[in-house]
Amino acid sequence: MWTPSILAQLGWLNAGLYLLARIMQKASGGRWTMYRYLFVAQYVADTPLTPMRGADIAIHMADRVQPLPEDYPRPAAVVTARYAQGARSLSAWRNDRLAGFIWLIFDTYQEDEVRARYQLASPQASWDFDVWVRPDERLGWVFRRLWEAARIHLRQRGIRWTCSRISAFNAGSLRAHGRIGTRPLGHATFLRCGAWQWMFASLRPYFHLSRSPASFPRLIFDTSTLQEQPCQNTTSNKSAAS
Repeated sequence: MWTPSILAQLGWLNAGLYLLARIMQKASGGRWTMYRYLFVAQYVADTPLTPMRGADIAIHMADRVQPLPEDYPRPAAVVTARYAQGARSLSAWRNDRLAGFIWLIFDTYQEDEVRARYQLASPQASWDFDVWVRPDERLGWVFRRLWEAARIHLRQRGIRWTCSRISAFNAGSLRAHGRIGTRPLGHATFLRCGAWQWMFASLRPYFHLSRSPASFPRLIFDTSTLQEQPCQNTTSNKSAAS
């Protein structure tokens, strides 16, 4: 629903596109959809998060051969496709119940919300995506435990930066990423109507028209020129708007 607070939270451009996206989707019966992404990078710190609590939260590297929990919030086909392209998932468990997860991938990531492929130019970079925490756990320590496990895993692989894309229409996600000291890498807007998809981006190729699933733009992200320094505040909960 459109409210005056959306303008203050998103800014004029994103708020205007958000309103346009809602109007188009409603008028077309869902055939027209718009996505606008901001791409950011976060430094993978050398030191652990402190203080670290939540000792009753267990973190595991998910096994692709194990069945998904019945209440897993993503379709099985999407999960299978992620594993097929080399993605890994860290999952958090409390009292034998899935409390959250974060997905990681190295080198190349095929987006599963729009048709696009993201590629990293540096071997010291990774991609994190789909950070999710169960709603009743979002004020607790699940995210911190997940991110600390991800930080250790990435550092062991020599990763210095982890990249992610966030929705420009999601005020909570914009606030969370703003607090953790991320660096901007660019932005892209995708407009979809049936099998057709248009992309307008600040990154090459800048514009792309896709008429089938086999056609998609490739966006390359280079973190090699970013200055390495710890983020100002890594305690913010990125998952609040995943």
